[in-house]
Amino acid sequence: MSTQSIHCLPPVALRLPPGMPEPPGCQRRHTLPASEFRCLTPQDAAGVFEIEREAFISVSGVCPLYLDELRRFLTLCPELSLGWFHEGRLVAFIIGSLWDEERLTPEALLLHRPGGHTAHLHVLAVHRAFRQQGRGSLLLWRYLCHLGGQPAVRRAVLMCEDALVPFYARFGFHPVGPCAVSVGPLAFTELQCSLQGHASLRRYSC
Repeated sequence: MSTQSIHCLPPVALRLPPGMPEPPGCQRRHTLPASEFRCLTPQDAAGVFEIEREAFISVSGVCPLYLDELRRFLTLCPELSLGWFHEGRLVAFIIGSLWDEERLTPEALLLHRPGGHTAHLHVLAVHRAFRQQGRGSLLLWRYLCHLGGQPAVRRAVLMCEDALVPFYARFGFHPVGPCAVSVGPLAFTELQCSLQGHASLRRYSC
């Protein structure tokens, strides 16, 4: 998909999974007039990398995607990304690509396979000034709604450290075992989420 046909996603009412409390400030107002959700472009890569670098290098010393890799994915598959902009400023994002095997392999970190039916979520990050406000949860739900509107995408898959498994489980992801991918000393659990089983994602696709 060319960067000239990027989806712009105006704010709409967000429907969270049952039992998920809304973060402070979101009660009684489900639209965010100052906010914009849209797919990212290669021109956004530098801003994306600044948020990612602070979020990951400060903790683990490595980034899921470096600047050249971000530009490549945002050129090849911008429709599998989503950025949250507040008053024109990027505050959170998700970067994904397509994968065509049952489980993730090391190649999945670098490849986009257009014939695949699995969205591989490479990274979700929130700017440090906007953390602890529920933005990561809202962005992930909005992203799954976005994927639900793409008929070719049947499931989502990601890898994370064990401490984050409960967070993703709230959105329908379930562990399928240790991931074959490791980064230095870090090991990960692989999680999958069927989009076909989430009727609400397609009903309320954004």
